Amino acid sequence: MTGALLPAGCGRTDRAAPARAQELPPPYVFDDQLPESLGADGTTITVGDSSAPVTVRVYEDPRCPVVEEFELSDGAEVPRSRTRERRVRTEYTLASFRDDSLGGDGSKRAVNALRAAPDAKLFTEYHEVIFRHRAEAEASGGYTTEFLLELAGQVPGLRSGKFDAAVATMSHRDFVVRSQAAYDAANGDDPRGPGTPTVVVNGKHLSGELYDAIYDWDRLDRILTRG
Repeated sequence: MTGALLPAGCGRTDRAAPARAQELPPPYVFDDQLPESLGADGTTITVGDSSAPVTVRVYEDPRCPVVEEFELSDGAEVPRSRTRERRVRTEYTLASFRDDSLGGDGSKRAVNALRAAPDAKLFTEYHEVIFRHRAEAEASGGYTTEFLLELAGQVPGLRSGKFDAAVATMSHRDFVVRSQAAYDAANGDDPRGPGTPTVVVNGKHLSGELYDAIYDWDRLDRILTRG
Protein backbone atom coordinates (compact mmCIF):
# COMPACT_ATOMS: atom_id res chain seq x y z
CA MET A 1 0.00 0.00 0.00
CA THR A 2 1.32 3.43 -0.90
CA GLY A 3 0.07 6.92 -0.55
CA ALA A 4 1.31 10.35 0.45
CA LEU A 5 -2.22 11.40 1.34
CA LEU A 6 -3.03 8.46 3.61
CA PRO A 7 -2.04 8.06 7.24
CA ALA A 8 -1.34 4.34 6.85
CA GLY A 9 -2.17 1.25 4.85
CA CYS A 10 -2.28 0.67 1.09
CA GLY A 11 -23.20 -1.96 5.83
CA ARG A 12 -25.29 0.20 4.70
CA THR A 13 -27.20 2.35 7.24
CA ASP A 14 -30.54 3.90 6.35
CA ARG A 15 -30.47 7.64 6.89
CA ALA A 16 -32.77 10.46 5.89
CA ALA A 17 -31.65 12.45 2.88
CA PRO A 18 -30.49 16.00 3.63
CA ALA A 19 -32.65 18.91 2.57
CA ARG A 20 -32.03 19.73 -1.06
CA ALA A 21 -30.72 23.14 -1.91
CA GLN A 22 -32.11 22.77 -5.42
CA GLU A 23 -34.86 20.80 -7.05
CA LEU A 24 -33.48 17.63 -8.58
CA PRO A 25 -35.01 15.17 -11.05
CA PRO A 26 -36.53 11.98 -9.62
CA PRO A 27 -33.92 9.61 -8.15
CA TYR A 28 -32.83 6.40 -9.78
CA VAL A 29 -34.77 3.59 -8.10
CA PHE A 30 -32.47 0.73 -9.09
CA ASP A 31 -28.74 0.58 -9.75
CA ASP A 32 -29.30 -0.67 -13.28
CA GLN A 33 -30.90 2.71 -14.08
CA LEU A 34 -27.70 4.60 -13.29
CA PRO A 35 -25.89 6.10 -16.29
CA GLU A 36 -22.43 4.55 -16.64
CA SER A 37 -19.81 5.59 -19.14
CA LEU A 38 -16.14 5.94 -19.91
CA GLY A 39 -15.12 9.48 -19.02
CA ALA A 40 -14.00 11.87 -21.72
CA ASP A 41 -10.42 11.54 -20.51
CA GLY A 42 -10.46 7.81 -21.33
CA THR A 43 -9.15 6.90 -17.86
CA THR A 44 -12.25 7.11 -15.70
CA ILE A 45 -15.50 5.20 -15.17
CA THR A 46 -18.28 7.72 -14.51
CA VAL A 47 -21.51 6.78 -12.74
CA GLY A 48 -24.56 8.99 -12.28
CA ASP A 49 -26.24 12.12 -13.60
CA SER A 50 -23.75 14.29 -15.50
CA SER A 51 -25.45 17.42 -14.12
CA ALA A 52 -25.19 16.39 -10.44
CA PRO A 53 -23.96 19.31 -8.30
CA VAL A 54 -21.23 17.30 -6.54
CA THR A 55 -18.48 15.22 -8.15
CA VAL A 56 -16.80 12.49 -6.10
CA ARG A 57 -13.67 10.91 -7.54
CA VAL A 58 -12.50 7.67 -5.97
CA TYR A 59 -9.03 6.17 -6.50
CA GLU A 60 -8.99 2.40 -5.94
CA ASP A 61 -6.85 -0.67 -6.58
CA PRO A 62 -8.88 -3.91 -6.60
CA ARG A 63 -6.22 -5.78 -4.60
CA CYS A 64 -5.88 -3.17 -1.85
CA PRO A 65 -7.27 -4.40 1.50
CA VAL A 66 -7.79 -0.82 2.66
CA VAL A 67 -10.03 -0.19 -0.35
CA GLU A 68 -11.95 -3.32 0.60
CA GLU A 69 -12.35 -1.90 4.11
CA PHE A 70 -13.68 1.35 2.64
CA GLU A 71 -16.04 -0.33 0.19
CA LEU A 72 -17.55 -2.46 2.95
CA SER A 73 -17.86 0.48 5.34
CA ASP A 74 -20.86 2.64 6.09
CA GLY A 75 -19.10 5.59 4.46
CA ALA A 76 -18.92 4.03 1.00
CA GLU A 77 -22.70 3.88 0.88
CA VAL A 78 -22.89 7.68 1.03
CA PRO A 79 -21.71 8.43 -2.53
CA ARG A 80 -23.65 5.38 -3.77
CA SER A 81 -26.85 6.62 -2.14
CA ARG A 82 -26.40 10.23 -3.18
CA THR A 83 -25.54 9.16 -6.72
CA ARG A 84 -28.90 7.38 -6.91
CA GLU A 85 -30.49 10.66 -5.74
CA ARG A 86 -28.68 12.61 -8.51
CA ARG A 87 -26.92 14.75 -5.90
CA VAL A 88 -23.54 13.18 -6.75
CA ARG A 89 -21.70 11.93 -9.83
CA THR A 90 -19.07 9.35 -8.92
CA GLU A 91 -15.89 8.93 -10.95
CA TYR A 92 -13.59 5.93 -10.48
CA THR A 93 -9.87 5.97 -11.29
CA LEU A 94 -8.76 2.34 -11.10
CA ALA A 95 -5.12 1.64 -10.30
CA SER A 96 -3.18 -1.61 -10.55
CA PHE A 97 0.06 -0.87 -8.68
CA ARG A 98 -0.55 -3.63 -6.13
CA ASP A 99 0.57 -6.18 -8.73
CA ASP A 100 4.08 -4.72 -8.45
CA SER A 101 4.36 -5.57 -4.75
CA LEU A 102 2.21 -8.72 -4.61
CA GLY A 103 3.19 -10.27 -7.92
CA GLY A 104 0.91 -11.55 -10.65
CA ASP A 105 -1.54 -9.48 -12.65
CA GLY A 106 -4.70 -9.71 -10.57
CA SER A 107 -5.27 -5.97 -10.27
CA LYS A 108 -4.78 -5.47 -13.99
CA ARG A 109 -7.22 -8.29 -14.79
CA ALA A 110 -9.79 -6.92 -12.36
CA VAL A 111 -9.49 -3.38 -13.76
CA ASN A 112 -9.86 -4.75 -17.29
CA ALA A 113 -13.00 -6.64 -16.25
CA LEU A 114 -14.43 -3.60 -14.48
CA ARG A 115 -13.86 -1.56 -17.65
CA ALA A 116 -15.94 -4.08 -19.60
CA ALA A 117 -18.89 -3.82 -17.19
CA PRO A 118 -20.18 -0.33 -18.22
CA ASP A 119 -20.74 -1.67 -21.75
CA ALA A 120 -23.54 -3.73 -20.17
CA LYS A 121 -24.52 -0.86 -17.82
CA LEU A 122 -23.63 -3.07 -14.86
CA PHE A 123 -20.42 -1.53 -13.53
CA THR A 124 -22.00 -0.51 -10.21
CA GLU A 125 -23.20 -4.02 -9.43
CA TYR A 126 -19.98 -5.73 -10.55
CA HIS A 127 -17.81 -3.24 -8.68
CA GLU A 128 -19.59 -4.12 -5.43
CA VAL A 129 -19.17 -7.85 -6.07
CA ILE A 130 -15.46 -7.48 -6.88
CA PHE A 131 -14.64 -5.81 -3.57
CA ARG A 132 -16.92 -8.05 -1.54
CA HIS A 133 -14.72 -10.97 -2.67
CA ARG A 134 -11.25 -9.37 -2.58
CA ALA A 135 -10.01 -11.45 0.36
CA GLU A 136 -11.37 -14.62 -1.22
CA ALA A 137 -9.58 -13.78 -4.46
CA GLU A 138 -6.25 -13.30 -2.72
CA ALA A 139 -6.67 -16.59 -0.85
CA SER A 140 -7.52 -18.60 -3.95
CA GLY A 141 -5.11 -17.53 -6.66
CA GLY A 142 -6.14 -13.93 -7.19
CA TYR A 143 -8.39 -12.26 -9.70
CA THR A 144 -7.92 -14.83 -12.43
CA THR A 145 -10.04 -14.91 -15.58
CA GLU A 146 -12.01 -17.81 -14.16
CA PHE A 147 -12.67 -16.09 -10.84
CA LEU A 148 -13.65 -12.79 -12.47
CA LEU A 149 -16.14 -14.60 -14.70
CA GLU A 150 -17.46 -16.53 -11.72
CA LEU A 151 -18.05 -13.23 -9.89
CA ALA A 152 -19.67 -11.76 -13.00
CA GLY A 153 -22.15 -14.63 -12.85
CA GLN A 154 -23.46 -13.09 -9.61
CA VAL A 155 -24.61 -10.02 -11.58
CA PRO A 156 -27.69 -10.90 -13.62
CA GLY A 157 -27.23 -9.92 -17.25
CA LEU A 158 -23.49 -9.26 -17.15
CA ARG A 159 -22.18 -12.50 -18.64
CA SER A 160 -22.26 -12.50 -22.43
CA GLY A 161 -20.00 -13.53 -25.27
CA LYS A 162 -18.71 -9.97 -25.56
CA PHE A 163 -18.06 -9.53 -21.84
CA ASP A 164 -16.48 -12.96 -21.40
CA ALA A 165 -14.16 -12.35 -24.35
CA ALA A 166 -13.14 -8.95 -22.99
CA VAL A 167 -12.20 -10.54 -19.66
CA ALA A 168 -10.42 -13.54 -21.18
CA THR A 169 -8.39 -11.58 -23.74
CA MET A 170 -7.68 -8.45 -21.65
CA SER A 171 -9.20 -6.43 -24.47
CA HIS A 172 -9.16 -3.26 -22.34
CA ARG A 173 -5.46 -3.45 -21.47
CA ASP A 174 -4.95 0.05 -22.94
CA PHE A 175 -7.47 1.39 -20.44
CA VAL A 176 -5.62 -0.41 -17.63
CA VAL A 177 -2.40 1.37 -18.60
CA ARG A 178 -4.07 4.78 -19.03
CA SER A 179 -5.94 4.51 -15.74
CA GLN A 180 -2.77 3.61 -13.85
CA ALA A 181 -1.02 6.58 -15.49
CA ALA A 182 -3.86 8.87 -14.37
CA TYR A 183 -3.45 7.53 -10.85
CA ASP A 184 0.32 8.12 -10.98
CA ALA A 185 -0.20 11.70 -12.16
CA ALA A 186 -2.81 12.55 -9.54
CA ASN A 187 -0.27 13.49 -6.86
CA GLY A 188 1.88 15.78 -8.94
CA ASP A 189 5.59 15.08 -8.52
CA ASP A 190 5.10 12.28 -5.99
CA PRO A 191 5.70 9.01 -7.90
CA ARG A 192 3.61 7.06 -5.39
CA GLY A 193 0.29 8.49 -6.58
CA PRO A 194 -2.45 9.52 -4.17
CA GLY A 195 -2.79 6.14 -2.41
CA THR A 196 -5.87 3.95 -2.31
CA PRO A 197 -8.49 4.58 -1.31
CA THR A 198 -8.48 8.32 -1.90
CA VAL A 199 -11.73 10.28 -2.14
CA VAL A 200 -11.84 13.71 -3.79
CA VAL A 201 -14.97 15.88 -3.48
CA ASN A 202 -15.30 18.67 -6.05
CA GLY A 203 -11.52 18.72 -6.37
CA LYS A 204 -10.78 18.64 -2.61
CA HIS A 205 -8.79 15.63 -1.35
CA LEU A 206 -10.16 14.18 1.86
CA SER A 207 -6.75 13.74 3.41
CA GLY A 208 -5.16 14.50 6.75
CA GLU A 209 -7.81 15.05 9.42
CA LEU A 210 -10.55 14.50 6.83
CA TYR A 211 -9.34 11.05 5.79
CA ASP A 212 -11.24 9.10 8.45
CA ALA A 213 -14.47 10.74 7.27
CA ILE A 214 -14.57 8.45 4.24
CA TYR A 215 -15.48 5.53 6.52
CA ASP A 216 -18.24 7.37 8.41
CA TRP A 217 -21.73 8.02 7.01
CA ASP A 218 -22.49 11.20 8.95
CA ARG A 219 -19.13 12.91 8.42
CA LEU A 220 -18.86 12.08 4.73
CA ASP A 221 -22.49 12.99 4.10
CA ARG A 222 -21.96 16.41 5.65
CA ILE A 223 -18.96 16.95 3.36
CA LEU A 224 -20.96 15.94 0.29
CA THR A 225 -23.88 18.12 1.34
CA ARG A 226 -21.57 21.13 1.53
CA GLY A 227 -19.98 20.10 -1.77
